[in-house]
Amino acid sequence: MLRTNLGQRIPEGMRDLLPEEVAVQERLENDILALFRQWSYQKVLTPTLEFCACVQPDIEQDNILYKFFDREGRILALRPELTMPIARLVSTRMRGAELPLRLCYGADVYRNTSVRHREFRQVGVELVGSDQELADAEVIALAVEAIAALGLKNYQFNLGHMGIFSGLMLEAGVDEGMQAKLEEALARKDMVGVESWVSLSGLPERVQELLLRLPHFHGGEEILDEVLGWSERPAIREAVESLRKIYRYLDDFGVQANVSLDLGILRGFSYYTGAVFEGYVPGMGFPLVEGGRYDTLYADFGVPQPATGFAIHLGNLLEQFSLSPVKGADVLVYGSNVTQVIHQCQALRAQGKRVEMSLGSIDGEAAQKMALRKNISEVLCVRESVS
Repeated sequence: MLRTNLGQRIPEGMRDLLPEEVAVQERLENDILALFRQWSYQKVLTPTLEFCACVQPDIEQDNILYKFFDREGRILALRPELTMPIARLVSTRMRGAELPLRLCYGADVYRNTSVRHREFRQVGVELVGSDQELADAEVIALAVEAIAALGLKNYQFNLGHMGIFSGLMLEAGVDEGMQAKLEEALARKDMVGVESWVSLSGLPERVQELLLRLPHFHGGEEILDEVLGWSERPAIREAVESLRKIYRYLDDFGVQANVSLDLGILRGFSYYTGAVFEGYVPGMGFPLVEGGRYDTLYADFGVPQPATGFAIHLGNLLEQFSLSPVKGADVLVYGSNVTQVIHQCQALRAQGKRVEMSLGSIDGEAAQKMALRKNISEVLCVRESVS
């Protein structure tokens, strides 16, 4: 039966990948995962479907989830990211493992949003079981090296800390509802929204001024000294000194030149508690890399553990690379005796060669043209043996 027009399309935000696009994505993923392994990260896999109870509590906008019911009537969701599923995995099957754990992944995630892509490939790491600033610096340095290893130029990482914003909110006595609205607007870089909520907040004029400055407050270590003058709150001072340690460690890793301090960074998932960071490349109006510390998430799964990590939105990188024709098989085999052609193909495959077999009777000229069109470097004609 002929498919309807809808049946010949794909859902909004999804996409097909052609062989040359798949080749680029797989190469990038393999290169990044190889780097992760050099840093002692081990790959894990989690299901595409999770119970909503796993992923929903830390999603600020519930409508970004793709939801389903199973046969028992329980609500399932396509994973919107990997940090929460890996927290579930570590807290169950890996419970009691030697800490710290260094885990990595490469998988598709799904978000029902208004952005261009709603299904996209992520590669990333989770470092579980250490609350040290050195752990934060390690994952940030690894993220920078991963982007550099792909050959991207003029990339920039920004580093902030959730504790500075939450400390200001605590000092000003802002209620949770107002804080959530401000945090969401700041995370989306929605300056109109920030200004609107600040003007309606009734906060002291000094706090309003600081909140409006946050999105534009970035630079080197010198900005941290200015922040210390904002407040005597221990939470703010601790956040500043934590950032200072991380930033100095990044110098030891040799990546500090690619990282700026940016106090306006806030992450879009509610579980982030400490240092947060983003990585950008020219031509992309959204972060290519997102990460940070989340020290309270594991308690929700019954096994309190500090943790930090990041994700690279690999699927969004394809447009940054030129696509080349995919190399075809090593050899095209043809001939008039089908049995002998099959045997020859099997023998070559046993030697490790990639073999394409002609499925019809063709002559030498047609075989050469087919090989040229399919980017196959060698053509082999199987001569019928005389018994």
